[in-house]
Amino acid sequence: MFRIAVLVSGGGTNLQAIMDAIEQKKITDTEIAVVISNNADAYALTRAKNAGIATKCVSRKEIPDRDAYDAALLSAVDEAKVDLVVLAGFLVVIPEAMIRAYRNRIINIHPSLIPSFCGTGYYGLKVHEAALKRGVKVSGATVHFVDEGTDTGPILLQKAVEVKEDDTPEILQRRIMEEAEWILLPQAIQLLAHQSRES
Repeated sequence: MFRIAVLVSGGGTNLQAIMDAIEQKKITDTEIAVVISNNADAYALTRAKNAGIATKCVSRKEIPDRDAYDAALLSAVDEAKVDLVVLAGFLVVIPEAMIRAYRNRIINIHPSLIPSFCGTGYYGLKVHEAALKRGVKVSGATVHFVDEGTDTGPILLQKAVEVKEDDTPEILQRRIMEEAEWILLPQAIQLLAHQSRES
């Protein structure tokens, strides 16, 4: 069984997409070993608990020292003995020690077609605001491996989504979630789960 940890900060819509894909057998031979959040109030934790999945909160409020926080986060992932770490709206910079320990085993979903609208400061609605301001006709989502940079790791999957004339950042965000993020992230997990078996 391929074991994954899902790291979340908010509502957990991408987590829900992963859980649904496992239930619908779009992701096979895979289980979510733990859901970890930096935010004790994240609704994603409730989604996980309701599904009987182990949860853990590693909060900067409780561990204000950055080095101690990084060590606690890495320890929480290590304890779950996972094959893959999935960042699903996790708004914390991943410690370099974790990137080294899980090289090519951490993936992130970003709500644009990298290299557009990515890097420091581009997260959540800010990405979609920037895309609309620039006047792009196509946006989308990217699943990429995490390296020491921000949104700079090798790209695994991308999916384009049309930008419409009357889009607001909120409308575009929702369309990209529905048409790209919730499809790509399960696809990436399925790909990596079965690639690891063949190698």
